[in-house]
Amino acid sequence: MHNLSPITALGGTAPRIDTVAKMTLSENPDLALASVTARADHTAACRTHMNALLGSDAPAPGKASFKNDSEFAFWTGPDQWMIAAPFKTHEDLRARLKSRFFETSSITEQTDAWACFDLRGEGIEPVMELLCTINIRAMQTGDAARTVIHHLGCFVIRMAPASNLRILGPRASAGSLHHAILTAMTSAL
Repeated sequence: MHNLSPITALGGTAPRIDTVAKMTLSENPDLALASVTARADHTAACRTHMNALLGSDAPAPGKASFKNDSEFAFWTGPDQWMIAAPFKTHEDLRARLKSRFFETSSITEQTDAWACFDLRGEGIEPVMELLCTINIRAMQTGDAARTVIHHLGCFVIRMAPASNLRILGPRASAGSLHHAILTAMTSAL
């Protein structure tokens, strides 16, 4: 039998945390992710299930909807969303969603495809302006954007409070993404 141990996207046994000035960059391995895409001729039913799941309307383009402090969804494309929840309590997120959405949606496991980094503190705007072309100064809590950071397709979500950002990027390039964010922090702060 293999003696395997879980590791984070950056290869550690514990999440990496870096602080520069008054800003903290934290690797967040405790995030279960699943994508939900409405199937043809089931868009209305899929949205109804999404609204019931979130307790609010499904996120519109460029938006995220927060069910509570740890569960949220964000728009990723027409009739398509990413659902996020704590991994410790939602390791089976895809199965849970499938039992709610039935045949109205195609649901895929995304947890191990993405690395999550939380950026918190003063100075987020100049750091993000070095990293990508989104208008970070206009983003409010609940805004979500797809962008390119260090040649990597990423999602940026403005969390609450507004001095918090969540950045999702490809797990296979987690080291490069982390390096880019940390370099921007060092340069801007």
